[in-house]
Amino acid sequence: MNSSDLNQFRKADHDIDPIYLNRWSPRSFLEKEVPEEVLMRIFEAARWAPSANNSQPWRFIIARTKEDREKFHSFIMDRNREWCEKAPVLALLITDNQAGAHTFDAGTAWGFLSLQATKEGLITHAIGGYHRDKAREVMNLPDTFDPQIVIAIGYQGEKEALAEDFQTRELPSNRRPLTETVFEGEFKEVK
Repeated sequence: MNSSDLNQFRKADHDIDPIYLNRWSPRSFLEKEVPEEVLMRIFEAARWAPSANNSQPWRFIIARTKEDREKFHSFIMDRNREWCEKAPVLALLITDNQAGAHTFDAGTAWGFLSLQATKEGLITHAIGGYHRDKAREVMNLPDTFDPQIVIAIGYQGEKEALAEDFQTRELPSNRRPLTETVFEGEFKEVK
């Protein structure tokens, strides 16, 4: 989907860089390898995310080979695995749970990664539907690290390559208006 197509689904109320509107989470991936230098640039962007006390609690375990991706498939829930099996790169974002704001900081790193991926012409899709205990076991995580999300990374494919029920959902989502997100002075219930 190109920028002009995105404009029918997403319009900012204030002037912002188009990268924020162009980033969304498609499910259709081309089975096309992501060059090493491109892939490392998106992780480099995540590296520079801010973190509390500069703790940098995030780590990424990536899978690019068929064998490594199959390890990931063992803990991704069936419904998500249906579409993410074509993604050429999967990453498990884990955090050092000894760091105070580790989940917040990891979210920031994920945001930086997703924006750089958009800039590189890639798509990303965060997957929360996976078995965390199984991921911990398969990835051999110590107790001091917690799995957060799985991220599918690659080039966007045609929506017609997806199962029919996924095709209807292959659209960028909009966002609630700022009047429902930003409150002056105190919280206000929005109905």
